[in-house]
Amino acid sequence: MAKNGKNGGKTNGGQNGCDDRDFFCRIRDAFGVFARKTSGVLGSAWAFVCAILIIVIWATTGPAFGYSDTWQLIINTGTTIVTFLMVFLIQNTQNRDAKAVHLKLDELIRALGGARNKLVDLEKLSDDDLKELESEFEKLRKKAENAKEEVEELQETAQGKTP
Repeated sequence: MAKNGKNGGKTNGGQNGCDDRDFFCRIRDAFGVFARKTSGVLGSAWAFVCAILIIVIWATTGPAFGYSDTWQLIINTGTTIVTFLMVFLIQNTQNRDAKAVHLKLDELIRALGGARNKLVDLEKLSDDDLKELESEFEKLRKKAENAKEEVEELQETAQGKTP
């Protein structure tokens, strides 16, 4: 439901903000869509082929420009700009993917009755806590392997075989 805000304009009561908040939300959402589509295109084999083609064209034009500083500056500037922009696209994609994986794992942990719910917020633990938890799981894995071997030995004994 819309109501009048401090500045006399209408704000959306459900979004905790004013028109500025709406603007930043739209920018964030637009960047998310742009990053998702761009990462799909730039992560393709065709994008790699285009990049190789650009480098080959640049390299073959070297003799025509006498391998000048300007000729070298073109590729250096281009690659720097592309690298700078790709950092943000890659980080956005990685953040979104990591969040999606965490939410899926959280749902699985909550759905399993015997699972430890303290594992839901694992990404918020310190490195020392993660190492401690890792060693705990390593002990559980070894214990499970030993139990499996004992069961297999008992099954062989029950069937009349000797180890």
